[in-house]
Amino acid sequence: MLRIRKADERGQGDHGWLDSRHTFSFADYYDPAQMGFRSLRVINEDRVQPGRGFPTHPHRDMEIISYVLEGSLEHKDSMGNGSVILPGELQRMSAGSGITHSEYNRSDSQSLHFLQIWILPDTKGLAPEYEQRFFPDEEKRGTLRLIASADGEGGAVRIHQDLNLYAALLDNGEELRYSIPIGRHVWLQVARGKIMVNGTGLEQGDGAAVSEEKQLVITGKENAELLLFDLG
Repeated sequence: MLRIRKADERGQGDHGWLDSRHTFSFADYYDPAQMGFRSLRVINEDRVQPGRGFPTHPHRDMEIISYVLEGSLEHKDSMGNGSVILPGELQRMSAGSGITHSEYNRSDSQSLHFLQIWILPDTKGLAPEYEQRFFPDEEKRGTLRLIASADGEGGAVRIHQDLNLYAALLDNGEELRYSIPIGRHVWLQVARGKIMVNGTGLEQGDGAAVSEEKQLVITGKENAELLLFDLG
């Protein structure tokens, strides 16, 4: 069964400097029917104006992933990390027992477009952690590249949850097949372009919750980039 979450049905926070689209309930947007999927709690598609961003603020007991699509995201945190995340890079921050951080669009001329993803951890009160990895396009083109998992297999970032996160780039007509293990669930998020999933069309910003399916057949329709979450 596929349950589609269309892009234009998402919540929206328009703050002038920030245009944020909320797949699930977040901040002032609340829908009791959209509180997340399994351990996946937040997918925000954020567009940040040049030189603007999120000032220092706290988090705890959350796995936070930033996936940059365009521009450059500058990160600083209370662990002393300072970095810039570019397209193709993935940042994982485990807030654990408590952390503060800030995120800004580093450019004074180019907008920043990224996905902010929150995942509920399997254990509370862990020591905060930070990790950042680059995944070249050639490793994602025409295939599902593992970019985050519980054990960090194959160079993926390590996340404190029973979850495998894959990224893929698909040209028009290119096809992927993904077998879903018994008892597992999948969330698909289209970062850009268009795809077909088991005969259903999805486009940028759309998501799909998948349960009780044995296999997904994913076909690129328009230079697509997608994330696939395999969840317990």
